[in-house]
Amino acid sequence: MKKGYTYLLGAAGLIALASCGKPQKQPTALPPTPVNVAEVKKQNAIFYEEYQGTVVALNSVELRSQVSGFITGIFFKEGEVVAKGKELYEIDRRKYIAAYNQAVANQASAEANLVKAQKDVDRYTYLEKQDAVAKQTVDQAVATFGTSKAAVEAAKAQVESAKTDLSYSVITAPFTGRIGISQVKLGAQVSPGTTLLNTISSEHPIGVDFVVNEQDIARFYNLQKKGTDSTFKLQLSDGSTIYNKPGKILAIDRGVNNQTGTTTVRVEFPNGDDVLKDGMSCVVKVLNDQSGRQLVIPYKAITEQMGEFFVFVSLDTIAKQHKVKLGPHLGADVVVLDGVKEGDKVITEGFQRLRNGGKIVLGNPNAQQGQQQAK
Repeated sequence: MKKGYTYLLGAAGLIALASCGKPQKQPTALPPTPVNVAEVKKQNAIFYEEYQGTVVALNSVELRSQVSGFITGIFFKEGEVVAKGKELYEIDRRKYIAAYNQAVANQASAEANLVKAQKDVDRYTYLEKQDAVAKQTVDQAVATFGTSKAAVEAAKAQVESAKTDLSYSVITAPFTGRIGISQVKLGAQVSPGTTLLNTISSEHPIGVDFVVNEQDIARFYNLQKKGTDSTFKLQLSDGSTIYNKPGKILAIDRGVNNQTGTTTVRVEFPNGDDVLKDGMSCVVKVLNDQSGRQLVIPYKAITEQMGEFFVFVSLDTIAKQHKVKLGPHLGADVVVLDGVKEGDKVITEGFQRLRNGGKIVLGNPNAQQGQQQAK
């Protein structure tokens, strides 16, 4: 039995010795990856933050009657701009004219009674001095004079009330603006304060409201203090037309909504061409505070991993991966706020096969890929 084990061990030793004598194959080193690079450059980068906005008239009012009656006149063309003071609607005026005339007549009668009462007071006062009339008669004359005087004041007030009602029977434009489609027709009956006749709104200038987070309020207050008119632009609802007339902050709402943590900012824009209409949706473009000289690279150099952004920077023959903080897009380029410096060479093509510290060579990555596919 011992002799058999000896033979086996000897054979194993010979095999091991034979294997040690053969040269081992070394792992083949990967060739450098061909890449294309672009230089990190500083350039003027003007970019805007965007907010959803709504066009609002700075002055708008619903026209309602303050007296009752039937519509007897409509004196405007729907949708036109009407001047302040222009007559728009007329309500049947006949009873208001009659009421005014009656009030004027009542005032004249009261004034006549006042004159008579004044004369009675003068007469009885003279007679009293002559002991020709009782004191009681004089007192009655003085009381009648006071009553007549009060009646005159009441008559005057009635005249003013009737005059006001008569003026309310013609509804005029409270300011210059564009009037809408009439909500009533000729002959329609209207009630004071309830029947909507029409709406009129100003157009030039006009406002745009948009909502901002409470973290941004301080910035907009600073913009309001500066009074700048080059910070705000509009993109109209068609998505392509830019309204290039600059705006400025007109108002910031009094407080923050405690449920949403937002407040409303109103920007005023000139609107002489009547492009902006009340209620229109738009995008407010607010000039970013970081606009100016910024580092810019092609966006195709960016890779994203777990919500973070990286680029590969060429260091001669080695590629190093850098985490970067991105700013706004500028067409095919992007602003880089942190992670690279001016003059760095970022890899724009070929980095898909790279790892941090991998070897690179300047070349055509697409050509190498075509060769590999041909093989």
